[in-house]
Amino acid sequence: MTVPPPPTAPPPRPLPRWFLALLPLALSQLIQPIFAPSDKKLSGLEGTFGFAILAFLGTLWGVPKIAGEFWKAGMRGRDLLKREGWVIPESLGLVPSTLYILLLFLFIPFPFAEHLSQPLRSADPSTPAIPFPHHKLSEYLSALLSLLTATLLGFLDDVFDIRWRYKLPIPIIASIPLLMVYWAERGGTDVVMPIPLRPYLGKIVSLGPLYYLYMSLLSTFCTNSINILAGVNGIEVGQALIIALSVALNDVLYLPVRWPLALLPASAPQSLRELAQEWARGGLARGSVELWERHLFSLYFMLPLVGAALGLLYHNWYPARVFPGDTFCYFSGMAFAVTGILSHFSKTLLLFFLPQIFNFLLSAPQLFGLVPCPRHRLPRLDPHTSLLHPSMTPFPRPPPAHTALILRLLSLLKLTRLTHDPHTGHITSATNLTLVSVLLVHFGPLREEKLARLVLGCQVLGSVAAFAVRYGAAWAVYDGDRR
Repeated sequence: MTVPPPPTAPPPRPLPRWFLALLPLALSQLIQPIFAPSDKKLSGLEGTFGFAILAFLGTLWGVPKIAGEFWKAGMRGRDLLKREGWVIPESLGLVPSTLYILLLFLFIPFPFAEHLSQPLRSADPSTPAIPFPHHKLSEYLSALLSLLTATLLGFLDDVFDIRWRYKLPIPIIASIPLLMVYWAERGGTDVVMPIPLRPYLGKIVSLGPLYYLYMSLLSTFCTNSINILAGVNGIEVGQALIIALSVALNDVLYLPVRWPLALLPASAPQSLRELAQEWARGGLARGSVELWERHLFSLYFMLPLVGAALGLLYHNWYPARVFPGDTFCYFSGMAFAVTGILSHFSKTLLLFFLPQIFNFLLSAPQLFGLVPCPRHRLPRLDPHTSLLHPSMTPFPRPPPAHTALILRLLSLLKLTRLTHDPHTGHITSATNLTLVSVLLVHFGPLREEKLARLVLGCQVLGSVAAFAVRYGAAWAVYDGDRR
């Protein structure tokens, strides 16, 4: 029985009228490979499109259905940036993450359809049977196990409110299955050095165990960096959605895509037509089977993530009806780490995290205790105007010399705003060291919805910069074919 929302909570956001119109499209994508299989090179691509739509529809429908049960279980929190003081269900990231994992379990046969339709032994001894790619299956299953572990540990964090000192190892624990399979498959640990470092380190350096440490730290960063840049309706889910779309677009560049060539008009420039023809032949992979398999594997995880995040964002956007909780941050961060590690483009993945890297570096003085860090660094709400101002960290006593030095340096870079005692000149307060506070210092005060759009705009600009660096400026530090 669904419990009606209490008066302190906003009414559930109604589902769009076109909600069920997408269901036949999803089912057609799942059935098409059976009756009209496409290019074997892109085996499973139609299926992942279908499951992405199902992830969107399931999350869109399931979140408001489950929200009432979470409310009854006491999993609710106050929206601190609203004058109304709304109390809404939280930890609803469990719905898209659970649905995502279930759909990926159902998706398992699709990438291996070519092999499942073949007999285990060839009837003709002179024609050997196609060997089943056990290494791909083990990578896929290890990714699912890591995602399942991250979701479980993230939900435990929501329930027990684990402290930061204990949160950090959680993604490392969740990445253990992934790292074990990577080791069992003799995954490479060699790194190509940038040109300026080659006179000192050589062209290729084998990191050995340090590479596994790097991969475990990558999973830690991907999960916690999304969790740190939070507090405003829609930005946790929104940044995950933009990163997933960016990774998916990067994957498509390596696959043989024919529709741009078909859509080009006859009057299109020859150079543009040649580019479309090259893309249709295989894109940036340029005939490399290994490359397009890696990026096809990445799409298997990214497209359903786009659908799940889009469905959750519908209910989490301003004014939010639900909170995603740490569950969604752990789950989505682990999904990015899985694709970056197993598809072998972890450096490109980090480029899509430029706003998160900036936010982490800016937050480091507070995270590591050099500057006092309050429990919540949310913007400050003006109840009279509903405008958000940057929150402040007060200093009842003059800060230590090293703290004052850090704050003055950041103030010189326009990354924080300081308040001084008019008599002694000592720092009495400083805006918190977050990207959200920096935006409010320069563009505030702002309404919450406008601030959310501004943060996500930074995420989009970060992705544009990532593509520019990856495919425009990489030649400056790397030679040869840097696909």
